[in-house]
Amino acid sequence: MSSALQGLKVLDVSRFIAGPFCAMQLGDHGADVVKVERIDTGEDTRANEPKLGGESVYFMTYNRNKRSFALDFRNPEAQAVLRELAGKADVLIENFRPGTMEQMGCGWETLSVLNPRLIMVRISGFGQTGPLAQRPCFDVIAQAMSGMMDITGDPDGPPTMAGTFVVDYVTALYGTIGVLTALAAREQTGRGQLVEATLLESAASLLMTAIPEQVVLGKTMRRQGNRDRYTAPVNTFQGADGAWVHIASGTDPLFRRLANAMGREDLLQDPRFATAKTRVENADAIEAEVQAWVARHTADAVVEAMDRAGIPCAKVATMVDVVENPQLKARGQILSMEHPRAGIYPTHGVTVILGDTPGAVRRAAPLVGEHTREVAAEWLGWSNERCDDLMARRVLG
Repeated sequence: MSSALQGLKVLDVSRFIAGPFCAMQLGDHGADVVKVERIDTGEDTRANEPKLGGESVYFMTYNRNKRSFALDFRNPEAQAVLRELAGKADVLIENFRPGTMEQMGCGWETLSVLNPRLIMVRISGFGQTGPLAQRPCFDVIAQAMSGMMDITGDPDGPPTMAGTFVVDYVTALYGTIGVLTALAAREQTGRGQLVEATLLESAASLLMTAIPEQVVLGKTMRRQGNRDRYTAPVNTFQGADGAWVHIASGTDPLFRRLANAMGREDLLQDPRFATAKTRVENADAIEAEVQAWVARHTADAVVEAMDRAGIPCAKVATMVDVVENPQLKARGQILSMEHPRAGIYPTHGVTVILGDTPGAVRRAAPLVGEHTREVAAEWLGWSNERCDDLMARRVLG
């Protein structure tokens, strides 16, 4: 076995980020992932900017290690083909609005009868049931509804979304966990099962202690900028050169190291800073002392001093810094790929590293329908003549 999921057949009928990213995780570890998309135009995000050689970088980011099978989702013959593919799959991933798969004759009740070993992952905004099931949802909507946005940003500023699609990514990873868990269960029962992952529930799972604080203590979590909620001093500070560093020295041992590194042993005798609890209560005061010291040094000098003292610290990197990060490069987390139209471009590596069965980036994101004939032959045993007929009639593309 060269890859952990070698031989696993995955049908990716999803769009945007959460579904495709979930399927890509499986593809990175050896699964044969077939992306089913519309003929001609393909998935919606193929139109997203920026583009290289006419191909969307956005689409390429979430759809490597996949083959493309194109069909007309509205055509009953194409829907029958989708059912036939599902009959051969181990996993099907979809993120249509609830009810859409049923309208195509491809709901769970139908597919599980056709293929009792099928694991069907349904990714949606709010789930297949409940009062909001039919409401459309994107990452930022889940951030807003979950309260995540309300606890993010400066205390005196507006609610702020995260700088990346964190809810989509987490939902994708929950979906991946669901697939792997269901595969383990299938080893015992011989049967597949339905897996659900939702944006709202994924976002709510990231709220730390906010829910029990609200319900039990009546305490509403508020925005705190980059300050830690539970320890101090932990915040972002600006150096003499205008660059920023984040210092995490909230525990008692780390605070002692910080005071010594700053040459401010007197801070250790100040009762306001004697314990983690009192430092949080006097966070403004201790952070002012740290900021005054940081402001006399460049950001790089601060990082060096913190490293010598054994204190977690990092310069706030720009994307210019990130793409040259030697640690990411040494760990294979920034790779170069070659696409038939986009040419050579950089992308992130395989994040989960397995010692015996490592994942790999084997192929770039596919062109629309690039592998329709190939998949029809391998998965379904079709002849070229049958493909020719369906393509001529615009059932397949």
